[in-house]
Amino acid sequence: MLFHRVSSFAALALAALPLMAQHKVTQAEVDRITRDAILIDTHNDVTSLTVEGYDIAKPNAHGQTDLARMKGFLVAEFFAVYVGAEYVNGNHSANRALEMIDTVRTDIIASHPNDFVFATTADDIVRAHNEHKIAALMGIEGGHAIEDSLRLLRDYYALGVRYMTLTHFNTNNWADSQGDVDNPKIMHHNGLTPFGKDVVREMNRLGMMVDISHTADRTFWDALETSSAPIIASHSGCRAVTSYTRNMTDEMIKALAAKGGVMQINFGCEFLSQRYFNDSKPLQAAMRERYQEIRKIEDPAARAEAMEKLRTEFTSKVPSATLADVVAQIDHAVKTGGIDHVGIGTDFDGVACVPPELSSYNKFPALTRALLEKEYSAEDIKKIYGGNLLRVMRAVEQRARELSSTPAIHSDIAKK
Repeated sequence: MLFHRVSSFAALALAALPLMAQHKVTQAEVDRITRDAILIDTHNDVTSLTVEGYDIAKPNAHGQTDLARMKGFLVAEFFAVYVGAEYVNGNHSANRALEMIDTVRTDIIASHPNDFVFATTADDIVRAHNEHKIAALMGIEGGHAIEDSLRLLRDYYALGVRYMTLTHFNTNNWADSQGDVDNPKIMHHNGLTPFGKDVVREMNRLGMMVDISHTADRTFWDALETSSAPIIASHSGCRAVTSYTRNMTDEMIKALAAKGGVMQINFGCEFLSQRYFNDSKPLQAAMRERYQEIRKIEDPAARAEAMEKLRTEFTSKVPSATLADVVAQIDHAVKTGGIDHVGIGTDFDGVACVPPELSSYNKFPALTRALLEKEYSAEDIKKIYGGNLLRVMRAVEQRARELSSTPAIHSDIAKK
């Protein structure tokens, strides 16, 4: 009997060991990791505000991005050179792209030289971190911005663009979009056309990252097969967690990782939470119609006021996603693709809803704490926050050097 009692006591003691040994997260640890990490956000749409005159140094009362909340937390920002599908009509896409590039270079970087520094490489980002500045980079959102011209693609690279999302919600002349997955009449390329594959190859030659967020699944697979450099999903999520088709399947995440790529987790509520996605769908159509009407308002102040009213009405009807939802997305992505293939692409100021606990960059200590409590190490968190993206950037830069003697591709749709 005594032996059994001792054995039982020993078993209980052993069972309690993990709880006794559990790491207690301190605020000092959270602050140190958040400060030391090179936090890179691969997608931010505040440029849609700055191009209309918003000063990023002033409080952004209705959005997530302003200088005060970036400083001390964010190291590098990929500002979205977002070109809406409406600019395709009349061939205004290139004009809009140039306006958006200018708002980054003029309204953000040149207007605030003590805080932002123009960056195009991984080394530039590390240098900005050491100088306690924010590296400002650019990514084109919507491949129609090149107006079916590889010459324009090269011009954008020369102006500093370092990734391009092959499509937005609209299928273009050479790549199918996720936004058209339910319309077989529009989905007429079955992925990338031959010219679309030339776009990917020329991006490899230049050193511009290929971004498959917003693309149809078939386009993803074609881009992955065509690219000789790792590719990215600049602002996406896990479809196994939330069934939104903008998110990636486990098969896609594994394939992306196998070729060295990285998926950046989107903070939009519809990407994060199945509950939010389900509850918001009935409202989407009506809200979208009103959104399109609001975009036609010419006065920027009146348009911003109407947009905020619409956003408030929408979010009041559907409870937002949470910090726990972000952690669940990250955790699933890590378990599926590996710790070296997950990053951050918030989509701040480009989505109607983000978790209140992660409503700007100054809230990232909360995510750091949550990941530590989930047993992620400091090195793991540093990889997710930016280390993985730096690795991809360096691989893309190296591939461009290897292809430096390769002649530029000159094909375009008009010639074909």
